[in-house]
Amino acid sequence: MNNSSSLNKKSRLRKSLHWIVCLIAIVVVSLYWALWASDRYVSHANVVLESPQLAAPTLSVSSLLSGGATSNLADMLLLRDYMRSVDMLKLLIDEADFRNHYANSGADFFSALGDENAPLEELHDYYLSRVSVELDDYAGVLRVDVEAFTPEEANKINRLLLEEGERHMNLMGQRLAEEQVRFLEQQVALLEDKFQQTRDALLDYQNANGLVSPTGTVESLSSVVSSLEGQLAIAKARKSALASYQSVRSPEIVRINSEIKALTDQIAQEQARLARQSGNALNSISSEYQTLMLRAQFAQDSYSGALGALENTRIEAARKLKQVSVLQTPTMPEYPEQPERLYNSVVFAVIALFITLILNMLILIVKDHRD
Repeated sequence: MNNSSSLNKKSRLRKSLHWIVCLIAIVVVSLYWALWASDRYVSHANVVLESPQLAAPTLSVSSLLSGGATSNLADMLLLRDYMRSVDMLKLLIDEADFRNHYANSGADFFSALGDENAPLEELHDYYLSRVSVELDDYAGVLRVDVEAFTPEEANKINRLLLEEGERHMNLMGQRLAEEQVRFLEQQVALLEDKFQQTRDALLDYQNANGLVSPTGTVESLSSVVSSLEGQLAIAKARKSALASYQSVRSPEIVRINSEIKALTDQIAQEQARLARQSGNALNSISSEYQTLMLRAQFAQDSYSGALGALENTRIEAARKLKQVSVLQTPTMPEYPEQPERLYNSVVFAVIALFITLILNMLILIVKDHRD
């Protein structure tokens, strides 16, 4: 009877072994969260990035649909990535003694940094587990949470994150703006020289030909020729009228012939000034003058456009300065928010019981198939 009772106890024990293991695990984990897990203090900060508004923004469909909001969110994403970067971690190692605090602050094995001299890659993974930088897309706010084993360390790290993040964003924007301004200043200098050269060439051409405006002179001569041709036509008409009742040698006919000859010679002379096959004809001078004028005008427009672009770039350079506007300054924790001992214990117990229940069902199914 004793042997049979002992066998029955062993059989029941084997059947409920997984439940025993489950209960032991729940007890051990609950004791860890209740007694051993180290307190972690959390410093919170909420920030936004702002730029100076040096000019009133223009209203357009694109600005309504996207505008500065998209750019600002992109800048905050850049700030978030920098705060989570290895470069930021290196700064915290130097400025906040990151390695020593998280490795030697009396923390438990599971929450502390296992090795103070851990490689940078492992240290960065641990850093990301203690520093949370997340962007709230709806509110457009960057939320920074820092866990540390003392309130002072959590507050110090959070402040360093904000200060260094602002400095880095300004440095990045200034470097890009300075390169753009430097390039435009070089282009303005080149265009100014070119504009001066075209102006000097235009003035030299005017002085060489003794004409301020060859185009205007051509227009004036054309008007004179037209007027002379009109007078010539009138004179020829008068001659025809006189020839109908006077002789060829009459004084009136002789005088009108002299007038017609003078007008014809004058027209030929003026037309020769306007256009001829060789020499400095006014039409050729005017054509070259117009070419020089177009070059000077183009150089002036290019120079004026470059000056405008340079001024706009300087204004944009000032707009690229970013200011981290703090909505919630880094808090000085008064009690440890982490770990959530009861919550973690309950969650682990529920998961463990659920897994054990599934394992028990699998065992029963296997036994049924064997029978």
